[in-house]
Amino acid sequence: MNTLRHCALAAIVALVTGCAGLPAAKETAAMFSQPRATEHRGQDDLLTGGLGLAGLQSMLPPGFADAAHPTPAELRKRALWGNWRGIADLSPGGGYGSVYGSVAAVPGREFSAFARLAGAAQPHRVLVQLPDAFDAGKRCVVVAASSGSRGIYGAIAVAGAWGLPRGCAVAYTDKGAGTDYFDLDAGQGVAADGTLASADAALAFVPQPASGSGVAFKHAHSQDNPEADWGRHVKQAAQFALATLDAQLPQQAPFTFENTRVIAVGISNGGGAVLRAAEDGAPWLDAVVAGEPNVLAEGAGARSLYDYTTEAALLMPCALPQLGIPAIPGLDAKCAALAARGVLSGATADALQKDALAKLHAAGWSDAALRAGAISVGFDLWRAVAVGYASAYGRYPHDAHPCGYRYAALGADLQPRAVTDAERAAWLADGSGIPPGAGVGIIDPQSPADLGLSGLQCLRALWTGDGADAQRVRKGIAATRASAPRDGLPVVVVHGTDDGLVPQAFSSAPYVAMARAAGRDVRYWQVRNAQHFDGFLVLPHMAAAYLPLLPYVYEALDRVDAHLDGKGALPADAVVATVPRMGKPLAAEHLAMPR
Repeated sequence: MNTLRHCALAAIVALVTGCAGLPAAKETAAMFSQPRATEHRGQDDLLTGGLGLAGLQSMLPPGFADAAHPTPAELRKRALWGNWRGIADLSPGGGYGSVYGSVAAVPGREFSAFARLAGAAQPHRVLVQLPDAFDAGKRCVVVAASSGSRGIYGAIAVAGAWGLPRGCAVAYTDKGAGTDYFDLDAGQGVAADGTLASADAALAFVPQPASGSGVAFKHAHSQDNPEADWGRHVKQAAQFALATLDAQLPQQAPFTFENTRVIAVGISNGGGAVLRAAEDGAPWLDAVVAGEPNVLAEGAGARSLYDYTTEAALLMPCALPQLGIPAIPGLDAKCAALAARGVLSGATADALQKDALAKLHAAGWSDAALRAGAISVGFDLWRAVAVGYASAYGRYPHDAHPCGYRYAALGADLQPRAVTDAERAAWLADGSGIPPGAGVGIIDPQSPADLGLSGLQCLRALWTGDGADAQRVRKGIAATRASAPRDGLPVVVVHGTDDGLVPQAFSSAPYVAMARAAGRDVRYWQVRNAQHFDGFLVLPHMAAAYLPLLPYVYEALDRVDAHLDGKGALPADAVVATVPRMGKPLAAEHLAMPR
């Protein structure tokens, strides 16, 4: 970074606490550090790192000249590739770039920093993309939180793809999660530029204690319960964007919440984060679009992610064969073991499966959600979420999981081994923010003969039990509960009726009901034949049955933007009667976009 860029970023840091028009220091209470600035033009760009649609569609990620020592530019390009593919359906025939969306090159600059909330033990990442074609007349910022536990580029296909081509600056937050893993054996973590450094350097995450064996990661082991502060993370990213615009476009300064349009958008956990940001009493947000939000509201049917995740981890594998879905290997033994433990009842394998399905139905699961949830069974996602979130909600360090789990690289024998230099070096780009993946696996304290059931029952008991650990975890979950959005704030919620990871019956439906009971005007699109993971539509059987959700998020953004311009009404509620593709290339008639 040259001196000019360093001074520009230093100005941003100073502006955050002193710029006229920004919220009071008591509210912002955050300190920005480790500022960086990079330019992305020519063979590089903000949206795809120069990969374009063909590069993003490649089955092989962008390579590193030196696998053990990738450059920050190489890590960024690979992170963009991974996050695009993890969120959007880019498959031939999937319609991206033709029916909806764009990956056209957007030249510009990026500005990033570590941010810290008052009282937090660990920093989180914020990043602003400023296109060269920033619309000085419109003065718009799109702010987004990463979906899932993804890193700082986790919302590139959501916010960047919509905002950058329209001349908006786009601000991102990893909301206290991200891919900043820490190798406890090597004593190394991830620095601001994505390269590795020791624990005594300025890292995005240093666990406490920074000793032991295996791997720690920020979402689970920060001891901050970041989900409780997701709304504050979103607001802080917007503040960083305004300060960046002030520093980089001084002729147009000041940029304030009063004179700059700020639209928040996110999907999944990112959707939950922007709904939490919508609660803020100050009128800093102009509109919110939340897709398939993981949000916990008051009211009938509302359930926490941890509650239904631990339930699904135990029961869903046994229930799925009753819906015509092939059984996983060893299912009969697992269901019989659950019966022996009193979880299921029945004299035959068929009876046990029926009992599991009946229990899930009674808990509010629809058959559509269960069918779509089968892919989470196949990928062991229910256990992965439960293990990591138990640590996060309970604020446990990496060496004190209440059910004895820990994380490490695993060998072919599934035993812990040392992380390789190449694995560690690629964490920023290849990680999803919650293992298993990127060379890191979950270590179950029980023997394989246990079939993983003791751990799953322990995880479930943290929700249903009365012990100290259960009370600790539930206290953390209670801190994530959402309240109604600010009165008068345009909010559009978009959710697939077949979502099997965050079922709408447990999340968006109760949220919308709660908000409307409080007198808020929230618009709700329910999209038939849409599930949670657009990225999984590359699988032929998924593409045949399901439609992508991203087109509806983009359309909702179009509608609220036009409304803010005075050119249209907010979208009306809709149950969107989509038409499954059944193997055909995606066309507009399949989407049946509300009009």
